[in-house]
Amino acid sequence: MDKERILKAGQIAKQVVDYAKTITKKDVPLLEISEKIEFKIIELGGRPAFPVNLSTNEIAAHYTPTIEDKTLASGLLKIDIGVHVDGWIADTAFSIDLENSKENKQLIQTAEQALENAIELIKQKSSETTLGEIGQIIQKTIELQKFSPITNLTGHGMEQYDLHAGISIPNIDTKQSQKIDSGLYAIEPFSTTGSGKVKDGKPSEIYLIKDTKTPRSQLAREILEYALQEYQTLPFCSRWIIRKFGAKAKIALKQLEENSNLHHFKQLAEVSGAKVAQAEHTLLIEGEKVIVTTN
Repeated sequence: MDKERILKAGQIAKQVVDYAKTITKKDVPLLEISEKIEFKIIELGGRPAFPVNLSTNEIAAHYTPTIEDKTLASGLLKIDIGVHVDGWIADTAFSIDLENSKENKQLIQTAEQALENAIELIKQKSSETTLGEIGQIIQKTIELQKFSPITNLTGHGMEQYDLHAGISIPNIDTKQSQKIDSGLYAIEPFSTTGSGKVKDGKPSEIYLIKDTKTPRSQLAREILEYALQEYQTLPFCSRWIIRKFGAKAKIALKQLEENSNLHHFKQLAEVSGAKVAQAEHTLLIEGEKVIVTTN
């Protein structure tokens, strides 16, 4: 692992979160927020590790604005930001209440407390911490406030150019005895007033290359080649591709999907339609040493 680049990505991510908090206001277009955040990442010397996720209320994850998106910031908004430096990733998220709701604020505070408690546990036990223990403390913290953790969303290990590598880190007590060995990890609790599960929703227009077989269309071939060069094995979105190749790229992306070149992520929505809050940090574990790179 390249510690220097991992720490640089984390430092950039922290600055970008601070910046995002200054520009995220009620009724500001989500498209404007996302593009300002992504441009700030590049300005600070990083690259987006995935399209900024701006998921509102019951949408827990995987909402990024399309190029023609008119949606305005509102409700309980999750802002999930990824930064990479030469493929080494920092993944961080926070939630913001845009309707002055006591319940929203409590959900946010609960997710943040669950994250803080999980990090403190890992710092105390470092690579001796089991996955079950992490899930247990997250679940206990959230349920203590009469909310539910999202059971089918998890934190994750990360490797170079690989956002979800190796182990999944549960948000509930799974009783797993496997230890969180040295490595790079994202811890991300989700709290909700609902039943605690998410389901697939609408298409997100966030993609991941899964096969490099040659598509028929010349434009589709050009887009595939470009995406391989620019994003490698990291997610990207239609908005980025259309900005580069123009409106015809929408058809080419569909062709790439039909040719099984691309995995198309779905938006993830709480099954009962209840609001969801999220908090996330990236941890670098080196034996007994634990560094929160995004804090």
